[in-house]
Amino acid sequence: MTEVSVRIDGNRLLLPGGASVRFIRTLRLPETGTHPLPPGLGEFPVRRVADHADTVPEEWRARGGVMLPVYLREAMWLSFSGTREPAALQVGVGKVCAVSGKPWRDRLSRDPQNYVVLPRQPWLDGINSGTGTVRQFVAVPLGLGATVEGQVTGEEVWGGVQLQAFTLNDAERARWREEERCRAELARRAAGPGGAYGAPMAMAAPAAPGAAPAAPSAARGRPAPAMGLGVGGTMRQEVYRDERPLTDWAEQPEGRVFVHLVTPPQWHRITGEAPPPSPVDRAAYTRAGLPWYDYYDQDAHDLKPTQSLQDVKPAGDWIGDDHEPWQAPAPQQVRPLKDARGEPVEDGDW
Repeated sequence: MTEVSVRIDGNRLLLPGGASVRFIRTLRLPETGTHPLPPGLGEFPVRRVADHADTVPEEWRARGGVMLPVYLREAMWLSFSGTREPAALQVGVGKVCAVSGKPWRDRLSRDPQNYVVLPRQPWLDGINSGTGTVRQFVAVPLGLGATVEGQVTGEEVWGGVQLQAFTLNDAERARWREEERCRAELARRAAGPGGAYGAPMAMAAPAAPGAAPAAPSAARGRPAPAMGLGVGGTMRQEVYRDERPLTDWAEQPEGRVFVHLVTPPQWHRITGEAPPPSPVDRAAYTRAGLPWYDYYDQDAHDLKPTQSLQDVKPAGDWIGDDHEPWQAPAPQQVRPLKDARGEPVEDGDW
């Protein structure tokens, strides 16, 4: 398996079969309590390792893939908008599955499920660590034991993020495409002669900037501070159970990619580009009355968390308390997405 089947479109990764992944900057949640979904604050820039072979560490060249810059304790989520066809996507954090907590493997499994189903799963904000909740992805350095990798395996070897996509098998993919063709034809006829029908446009990623200036040749092969993902606060988000039989999916992955995480100073040294500005202050965001979100899909079923991911401790237990002030959003700031949960029904005396 090589990375040549994975493409970059702006800051978006396009995996074989149509899976689309973007890395989104966001507000870091407090490590206590359960919170609504934080907002997206723009994309992390993503660059190919091969385009900076003279300045990346040697082991990065061997692993290939892409890289992106993160600040210490910065939070992120993965957006899957723009995915065109059904895909089973494995998400690894230091080669530990973010869904099952099991070691990384090149096959899909269902007990426990070690993948998310796209496009049904619109995003993933963290590890599957609770019933109807996840713990937020937060960047931490390797070497302290704070990463998910370190806490689950007892070692910190890989860091970064790993993605691997499986398509439907040939027969199921042909069946799905025919069903989509028939659905589109019915919708076109229902629209009538003057009507227009079309699938919503995929969210466009910004164009990649021009070539970066060459970094000094003396920097070649210099080791980079290794970064991985630990966890932060808990939010309400479901990781959906696959409703298809496992046999619907191809046995072998169509494509995979290693995503290296690099500190902002190292990003500038490697690429010659200025890193993104430091993360937004979450208290100021909330005080300004800006929105948080609540996503609910009434037809989907949440995956139960595994013990290994439930036991992962937040970054603050390793690198100190979070001193950033927290102001909870007012109820009117939390906006529902997709299905409405419905109004609660009060019980009485029977």
